[in-house]
Amino acid sequence: MAQCVQSVQEFVQDSFVPMVAVLCSEEAERVTRKNNLNFAELLRPFCRLTSEGHIRDTNNQMQVVKNLRICVNNVVTTPTASATFSPAQRRLLNEVVLSCQPQEGAATNMITTGDYDLNFSDHSVKASLPWYSVWRETLLEASTSEHYTATTPWFEAYRENFLQSMHASDHEFLNHYLACLLVVSSTETVPVEQFLKLSQEQHRIQHSGEYTNPKWFIPNTLKYYVLLHDMSEGGEQRADSVYEDMKQRYGHQGCYLLKINSRTLSAEEEEQIPDPWSQYLHRNNLQNQGMPDDVAAAVNTAAVENNISAAEVDGQSIEKDGASNSLDSHPLQLDTGSSSGIVHTLSSVHTDLKKSPRDPESLAGGAGSHGACLTLSDHDHIRQFIQEFTFRGLLPHIEKNIRQLNDQLVSRKGLSRSLFTATKKWFGGGKVPEKSISEPKSTFGLLYPPEAPELQIRKMADLCFLVQHYELAYSCYHTAKKDFLSDQAMLYAAGALEMAAVSAFLQAGAPRPYPAHYMDTAIQTYRDVCKNMVLAERCALLSADILKSQGKYSEAATLLIKMTSEDSDLRSALLLEQAAHCFINMRNPMVRKFAFHMILAGHRFSKAGQRRHALRCYCQAMQVYKERGWSLAEDHINFTIGRQSFTLSQPENAVTAFRQILTNDSRQTATQQGAFLREYLYVYKSVLGGNEESLPQLPLPCIHSSATRVYFGHERRLAEGEKQAATHVSLDQEYDQDLAAMWGHLEEQIVAAANRGIVPANYQPTQCCLNSQTDNLRCPLAVAEEPIIVEVTFRNPLKVPLALSNLSLLWRFIPDAAPSEEKMPEELEGKTFTNEETLARGMTPKDDIVTTEIILEFLLGSEETKVARLQLLPHRMGQLNIVGVVYNLAAASSGETAPSTEVTDQLDLMVVRGRQDLKIRGPRLNQTKEDKMLIRHGLDRRLDPIITPPMPLMEVFFLQFPTALLCGEIRKAYVEFCNVSGVALCGLRVASTHPDFFTFGSQTTTPVSPTSAENCSAYKTTAVQGQQGSVAAEMLVSAEDFSQPSGVMDIPIEGSTLQPGESTQLPLWLRGPDQEGVHEINLLFYYESKEKGIKISHRVLRHTVFICASRSLSVQALACRSSVPPHHSLDGKGSSGTLVFIDVENINTSEAGVREFHIIQVSSSSQHWRLHKCINPTKDKDCKLRSRERAKLCFRATPCKPHQDTSDAVKKYTFSDLNLGNERIISSSTPCGDFFFRGHRTPESQQVDGGSSRTSSNSKSQSLVSTQDRANDITNIVKKCNELDLNIIVIWKAYVVEDNKQLILEGQLHVALHTIGKEASSLTPKEEAQEMVLLKFKSEVPTPVVPPSAELSQLIKTNLHYPETYTHPFAQDSLCVVPVTLTLSNCSMADVDIIIDLRHKNTSQESVEIHSSFTWVGQTQYKLQLKPQEVMCLTLRACFLQAGVYNLNTPRVFAKPAEQGAMCETSQQTASPALIIINNA
Repeated sequence: MAQCVQSVQEFVQDSFVPMVAVLCSEEAERVTRKNNLNFAELLRPFCRLTSEGHIRDTNNQMQVVKNLRICVNNVVTTPTASATFSPAQRRLLNEVVLSCQPQEGAATNMITTGDYDLNFSDHSVKASLPWYSVWRETLLEASTSEHYTATTPWFEAYRENFLQSMHASDHEFLNHYLACLLVVSSTETVPVEQFLKLSQEQHRIQHSGEYTNPKWFIPNTLKYYVLLHDMSEGGEQRADSVYEDMKQRYGHQGCYLLKINSRTLSAEEEEQIPDPWSQYLHRNNLQNQGMPDDVAAAVNTAAVENNISAAEVDGQSIEKDGASNSLDSHPLQLDTGSSSGIVHTLSSVHTDLKKSPRDPESLAGGAGSHGACLTLSDHDHIRQFIQEFTFRGLLPHIEKNIRQLNDQLVSRKGLSRSLFTATKKWFGGGKVPEKSISEPKSTFGLLYPPEAPELQIRKMADLCFLVQHYELAYSCYHTAKKDFLSDQAMLYAAGALEMAAVSAFLQAGAPRPYPAHYMDTAIQTYRDVCKNMVLAERCALLSADILKSQGKYSEAATLLIKMTSEDSDLRSALLLEQAAHCFINMRNPMVRKFAFHMILAGHRFSKAGQRRHALRCYCQAMQVYKERGWSLAEDHINFTIGRQSFTLSQPENAVTAFRQILTNDSRQTATQQGAFLREYLYVYKSVLGGNEESLPQLPLPCIHSSATRVYFGHERRLAEGEKQAATHVSLDQEYDQDLAAMWGHLEEQIVAAANRGIVPANYQPTQCCLNSQTDNLRCPLAVAEEPIIVEVTFRNPLKVPLALSNLSLLWRFIPDAAPSEEKMPEELEGKTFTNEETLARGMTPKDDIVTTEIILEFLLGSEETKVARLQLLPHRMGQLNIVGVVYNLAAASSGETAPSTEVTDQLDLMVVRGRQDLKIRGPRLNQTKEDKMLIRHGLDRRLDPIITPPMPLMEVFFLQFPTALLCGEIRKAYVEFCNVSGVALCGLRVASTHPDFFTFGSQTTTPVSPTSAENCSAYKTTAVQGQQGSVAAEMLVSAEDFSQPSGVMDIPIEGSTLQPGESTQLPLWLRGPDQEGVHEINLLFYYESKEKGIKISHRVLRHTVFICASRSLSVQALACRSSVPPHHSLDGKGSSGTLVFIDVENINTSEAGVREFHIIQVSSSSQHWRLHKCINPTKDKDCKLRSRERAKLCFRATPCKPHQDTSDAVKKYTFSDLNLGNERIISSSTPCGDFFFRGHRTPESQQVDGGSSRTSSNSKSQSLVSTQDRANDITNIVKKCNELDLNIIVIWKAYVVEDNKQLILEGQLHVALHTIGKEASSLTPKEEAQEMVLLKFKSEVPTPVVPPSAELSQLIKTNLHYPETYTHPFAQDSLCVVPVTLTLSNCSMADVDIIIDLRHKNTSQESVEIHSSFTWVGQTQYKLQLKPQEVMCLTLRACFLQAGVYNLNTPRVFAKPAEQGAMCETSQQTASPALIIINNA
């Protein structure tokens, strides 16, 4: 149970007090009515004695009577005893509970029980759930504390009024009157006569038998004569004389002179006298003064306001609560920090109700304050009168009667109690069967006559109990209980058991434990046998309080729950609430039982019409159920809270409760959710009423704020006919972090290129579309007259569809100061504009600042997530803040897409207009220690764009742009640039991830030649006559004539400026990627405004194209040294040559419909070498390759002219063309030259040079001894010796059949030959997975760098010159000596030591046989040194013994750089055999 203001002992003592009746003369009533009080009401605040009284018991022992209170009531003869309360009594109890509400603004405290925090408006305690054993001590301390839970004053008020409203019963005497005050005014003519009349009246009421009520304790009731004197009317001497006469007549202990009304009404303003009567007067005791009409009317009014059922209020109609609604905070104010499903702002219930028939003044029956004519001394007079009456009249009277009863009982009992009992059984003891009550005998048992000895025992016990002599009282109750049980008088027995238990509890020092089983038996007897719920309830209230005081909360809760029944909702609600408090105050708090019983109590309160108490119970229970995953329970509680709040004229709280039902992830059925939604809309509509100045926040649908995307600019136009628009950025694209980084890198490249290679400090990457993954720390820049599209993600959490209408964005705008030429009105400067008012009132928005797009209908299906794209068009410069969205919310008609007009009209009634703000939280900060310790979020300004002046806007279209190409295929397309804005643009550039994919042509592009135009060729061609194609045509080109081989290109538009509305078209050559597969190629177009000083420095346009590349040809090239000595070369220029072998294979698998490839030309480009001549053995000029066919072409390459290579500082490239057909393609012009330079932008030779220079510098730093030049470095010598910087361009045509038409495709493949003897391919080698390398724990000594023998063998080139046939007459001369010239050429740029060994190697028997008939004669070993590039000839002599064919290629030549220690044999040994034929003459 909840904490009570009184202790249990005080409560029980005040439940049973001596009763005193009052009979007043009319004149005495008139005197007291001056104070708006009758005489009984006048005495009521002073009925508790402040000093101790004394009484002697039967053993003449002095007993102290402490804190005694007496009850003074008017004599009322109308009510009759009943087992139930009358409707009037029920109404009064309802009114008492209704008027007693939690105090407004009471301090909120919290009970912490494990995971639960329970707020009450009283002292707080910390406790825990059972499994938190560490809190046991705290719980024990809390349970024994006086302030451990909340108070429930309404329960105490109900309990007090319930006990006072009980009728006196014949089975007990506690409520019977012990004395009667006879009050007469001193202004009476003959006061003694009036006393006599009143005395006779009292005697008649008690003894005539006409009245069953009131009931009197003993026949000789104490009469106490009171003379009431009105001081304001004078006559004090007469009053004193009358009083003296009374003392003579009645004795000084039987009468009293009470002087009141000492204060005149005129003195009221001067002195403020306290009013102690107000707290007592609303507790009208029906037993004393009945139910006045004004009180009944007040209770009826209260009942109607609280919707009491028709059984308790006689058919009254239900109205809205008329009480004050100026409510600030609920006394059970909940934790506002949590986002739980509970009403956080429930208002407290008003306790001091406004002036109404329910007020105490109204109940007293008059206007004005109470005791207006009384002074403080009059208060003391009254207090003294009560004390005199009690100590001199009442207590001696009780003491005398106790003695008399004790003597009677002892005399009647005689010597043997058992004998007395047996006699009583034989002769019936003077008892008669009960006849006055209609129930059958088995229900109540017997009815005793007043003089029955059992009743005398009970009477004596009650007298002892009233004067706090509990030990004697318990003894008498216990004796009477046995007698009643033996007689089967169950009603009497139950009463004796009840009071015996209470007496045992109240005994000082507790000599015996509280007999709870007595109470249980009494309750069961009252309820089940006697059918008297009123007595059973009283018994339960007493027992529960006693059990609570002993810490037996579980037993108390069980008892209270047993007393709930269907006959009284109010009683059941109050007892269930107290049972809930028992559960929460147990040593191990049972929190969920507390919540469950609070729900039950709230339900019964609601049925009883106590809506405020019902609301409070549900709110307290919600604290337990919230955020526990019990969604159905939460929904039920929130729904009930919403309905109760709305009925109590608290629509804001109702809206908050309904909001929780709709926003939580509900598991309700669709039908139930639809009902919730309709209820919510109805309540919301009533909250808004006609006040639509400010838009309220709506809970539906849910908005995923962080998923909001903002797009700046127009939606891109789609393709127009053959034109294909640039893809750019759109809201339909998914955001990719890697792609965004790639675009940012491209933009940084292009901005640096536009600013002389430096990225400006104030550079901001362009972000057209902002989302949660982009950088939103800065305010984005938007452009005036260009739309801003906001994509908002809506989610419908319900299973019923929602209909949104008139959906638009809510914004605020602060304009900038206008530029000088465009004056802004003064009143607009610095002012904040918003569209909230126009949207709230449904007015036409003003479009002069920002045009707002409105979506008329937006339907959200069941549990659907859907995005809405809302558009703003700013017209002025300034700061724009997008605040949220505004819309009308309604429940969509399920099942039909187009509702009928009737349905539409009904739905219109349930449409509410409101808003939701877009509150976006930035990313969590994680930089400093404080950031990591706390949860902090950065800024996110994606909804706060700055509107800047108009900027140029470019659109790009592509014509004849392919989607599929062969590898290396050249295709010509066109690109169109359109300026669709009102501002001129310039500085047009493009950057790409694949700069070798396209070209706009070189700056010196010549017009297309007629022949290429006829053949629809992308190349520039010239016709070739005769067989001139066998020798290469050469052209010298500077690399600067072509676009720079970087990722950024200037776009060559005429005049480099596009005026507003102007468009231009440029050719664009494309080349298929060298690798097959699908390639994503990204182009970033850059342009600037002609006007400078704008916040936006540039704009970009993105385009992504996917090209599917199919296999075409595979080209392998190999360069070999020619074995022809330099001075014998055919060109006669004395320069050495190199053979180039080109292998071409058709690796196309006819997937693109390719029939065959024609190799039409092979060109070369190099700074040092050129293709000189085609030396194919076959003279077939046209090389055709079908699928999987191969061809081998052989060419001779010669170095370029030396002066061309060294004369100019500018690098010049020699292009050499060898056409295999009838027309020559000029490879040095666009597009062939462009693609060569774009593909050649990072040649390996440059990397090799860089690597060798690093190696050289490292070797110098490590070895101080070596002071040689870089050319003398061994590695460098070898590499220089074998270098060949020759780039081969193979140009082909492919014949394709497509749709029964033959198409001719053309393309080019590049092969870079860097090293002699090393094969190069047009296909990039596939990367192979690296093999696992064993982990090394010790550093190994590095091996000395030794160039491989294969490279050292290239240092020297050897040639043998001899006659092919030699005729010798062996018959004449047996030895044939033939002169053979050995030519040695030093290919390197360093001195080379050479050793020539002519002796045969005897490695095998076979070689001996072959060479046995041939030997070298003369000097057989030479040691020479060759200078750089030196050529030396040695004359050798070969000796033959007989005719035959001999291989002269047997000399072994060893070479090494002059500084190297080890020799290496040259590679000439592996060359083709040098055969000589020796004929015999």
